[in-house]
Amino acid sequence: MGWNSLDDMDLNGKRVLVRVDINVPVEDGRVTDDTRIQRIAPTIADIVAKGGSPIMLAHFGRPKGKMVPEMSLKPLVPALEAAFGTSVTFIEKPSREAIDALPADAVVLVENTRFTPMEEANDPQMAGFLATLGDIYCNDAFSAAHRAHASTEGVAKLLPNCAGRLMQAELTALQSALGQPERPVTAVVGGAKVSTKLELLGNLVAKVDNLVIGGGMANTFLAAQGIDVGKSLCEHDMTDTALAILDKAKAEGCTIVLPTDVVVAREFKANADNETVAANACPADAMILDAGPATVEAVAEVLAASKTLIWNGPMGAFEITPFDMATNAAAAKAAEMTKAGTLISVAGGGDTVAALNQAGAAESFTYISTAGGAFLEWMEGKTLPGVAALEQ
Repeated sequence: MGWNSLDDMDLNGKRVLVRVDINVPVEDGRVTDDTRIQRIAPTIADIVAKGGSPIMLAHFGRPKGKMVPEMSLKPLVPALEAAFGTSVTFIEKPSREAIDALPADAVVLVENTRFTPMEEANDPQMAGFLATLGDIYCNDAFSAAHRAHASTEGVAKLLPNCAGRLMQAELTALQSALGQPERPVTAVVGGAKVSTKLELLGNLVAKVDNLVIGGGMANTFLAAQGIDVGKSLCEHDMTDTALAILDKAKAEGCTIVLPTDVVVAREFKANADNETVAANACPADAMILDAGPATVEAVAEVLAASKTLIWNGPMGAFEITPFDMATNAAAAKAAEMTKAGTLISVAGGGDTVAALNQAGAAESFTYISTAGGAFLEWMEGKTLPGVAALEQ
């Protein structure tokens, strides 16, 4: 893989700087969703079990390089202690002396790294200071790995380094999905706009065997081919781009799957009057809100013949019934195949996680990435600074 894991490091008696992502929702001083905290717990437990002392570095919110009391990490301590089953020492102004005065197995949380502009500027002075706080650097924040900051990239180059358990799981899953995948590989890409996923589509058509396009993006591709999409969400100014992607796919031998039938309605609301029509027969006063049953069947057939699936974005307006049908049905098929051991399925991106949870399929996927921006940039084929800094 080119990077070390915790298993490759001697942590006994060492202070281990751990970059974590605990940017969790907080209301009235209490954490309302501790998913991200739960996901770093195995790394913290492993470091302690190996005789090390984890010194957690994290950002919270966007204080823009200033000390903003509402964005202090201190209120997260009770949630961290509950998840780790041990006490956590909060240090507002860290120093090696203060850390070395603590027990050898102390679990430490350092105040918000973004309280200084030096963090986001990846200032060598800050990276150098952070390096004095520990003996080993461990990055367990894949979701922040697309940022070249002092705590994600700068300090990694100054200490012996490794990936934490969450980072390791993420990199292993991504490697199996796009690095050296089992073929055929299918990507499902949905969501509202082509413009936000241009680089993603351009990269995928060169790497996957099938590309299923859904959501509002599909309307833009249909319109580019001269199909009237009525009042549907559509980027008509992206016609040339959509056609260029279709041409590139053809040249690369990638099959693009677009809706052949669609579910249309006159209003965007739950249980609105709707009908299923051919993709080229959308009434002028209606909008396409989901793919139809024939399309779902075609997608199921593509999935049935696939060995690897990468999923980003819903196939329709999944937030409102019954326009969640295509997303739910495709997700159920992918989940069923994954459970049967015939498909490796990796998904990520905000809406994607919500859609797969709603479909009841998330738990059956091989891997669900909670990293939005980093997951997308990785799918776009970009080098992530936080990962590159770990490569030996």
